[in-house]
Amino acid sequence: MESTGQHIKKEDFFMKMNHAVNKSTRFRVLSEDQIEQIYFAALEVLERTGGNIYHDEAIELFKNSNAVVRGNNVRIPASMVQEALNFYPRKITLKGRNGKRALHLQKDNVTYGTGSDLPFTYDRKTGERRRTTYQDVNNAAKIVDALPNYDFFMSHGIVGDAPNPQTYDRHQFMAMLDNCTKPMVVTSVDGEGLEDLWKMGCLLQGGEEEFRLNPMFVAYIEPISPLKNDSTAVEKLLFAAEKKIPAMYTPCPSSCATAPATIAGMLVQSLAETLLASVLCHLKSPGMPLIMGGVTTLLDMKKSTYSYGAPELSLASAANTDISKWLNLLMFSTGGCSDSKILDEQAASEQMMNLFYAQLSGANLVHDVGYIDHGTNASLESLVLNDEMIGMVKQFGKGINTDDDHLALDLIEKQGPGGEYVTTDHTFDHWKEWFLPKLQDRSDYETWQKDGSKTMGDRVKERTDELLENHEPEPIDEKLKKELHKIISDADKRHA
Repeated sequence: MESTGQHIKKEDFFMKMNHAVNKSTRFRVLSEDQIEQIYFAALEVLERTGGNIYHDEAIELFKNSNAVVRGNNVRIPASMVQEALNFYPRKITLKGRNGKRALHLQKDNVTYGTGSDLPFTYDRKTGERRRTTYQDVNNAAKIVDALPNYDFFMSHGIVGDAPNPQTYDRHQFMAMLDNCTKPMVVTSVDGEGLEDLWKMGCLLQGGEEEFRLNPMFVAYIEPISPLKNDSTAVEKLLFAAEKKIPAMYTPCPSSCATAPATIAGMLVQSLAETLLASVLCHLKSPGMPLIMGGVTTLLDMKKSTYSYGAPELSLASAANTDISKWLNLLMFSTGGCSDSKILDEQAASEQMMNLFYAQLSGANLVHDVGYIDHGTNASLESLVLNDEMIGMVKQFGKGINTDDDHLALDLIEKQGPGGEYVTTDHTFDHWKEWFLPKLQDRSDYETWQKDGSKTMGDRVKERTDELLENHEPEPIDEKLKKELHKIISDADKRHA
């Protein structure tokens, strides 16, 4: 018996005009008018208040420009800001030490990585909090190298057992390099430290020119809010500009403490700090790859702590990303972090929230993933859990495909009322497009009980153990490794 239903064919549809398709989800905090308000307010801060700079070369660069310099205070006209912004690249490509893992940083490309310099680590054997060591950073590197949803690596800890505090950054970079082949974001003690890290990167990338074309790391540099630029930060910024090292200048204002008690006021101040750096870099070396940064959150007035889990952090970070796209700058943002002291329900809820909004915002480098306890404690289990959550938010960010194959009209007609889809070719072709969890348990109660009634915490611990025991990162050539260690030992001797 023939079906009485009318067969639907592609040619039966009329051509659609002005048909818009969202290939991903869409999200925005600030309107264009609000962004302009914040930008113009930041320009006014630079003209009226300016910023203090404690570095002789930087002061000279500003004196030889149209800026107004009074002692260490520098005030900048809007024209200088607008000129500088025209020169920054809108795309940066980072490559890992083996050249195989590349990040293409450009508008709305979202990548994820850890944070850096955590002074404490939860010991996996004793459960006690202790100072972070070289081996802890090395272990974090292995975890990040193995997990698929991490795109770049920051140290996730500070090497507290380095022979000299003035050279810990070189040892820390080596701990990162040993076990991770992904692109990196690095911190350094000072300009000399950054130079040594750059020399190590040039060795691995095949020379200064190759590093400039495909750098393996971004330098993290931080001013002192409000509106102060100490000599060490400026020294690093000027060296990065000279060598064309990608650098983010990342204000970390705390609303109510080092910034106004409103998100808008904090965004104005943070942007003014960023724009001052953009002018300085332009005066030093036009066209250096500068990335806009900002860890913009609040001081909890009841607890007197800098909050990494506050919803205002997510809101302000997403707003900063809106501003960065309007300025045609790349954005270094925050996600996957928590104020909780341990990896518990609070940590998971806060980390998931700020990961989700970082993804929706389109920030380019989302860092601090895995942070707990206000950015003071490192946890390998937190890294493993967050990898699963990043996978979830990336899946959400894909949006919904509405082409003919995904609408599946012919299949719906073929299967008809009461039909099934489990055995169809269409299901075989498409089911792997769904998010496939590695840690979450979707079994029924009886199966879960039969398999040991494991909690998420149990599964995270097992997965962490497995990665530490079995993952083998691609090794560094022994000859290269000797040259890298020589740079480190020379630094140790200089600072003995």
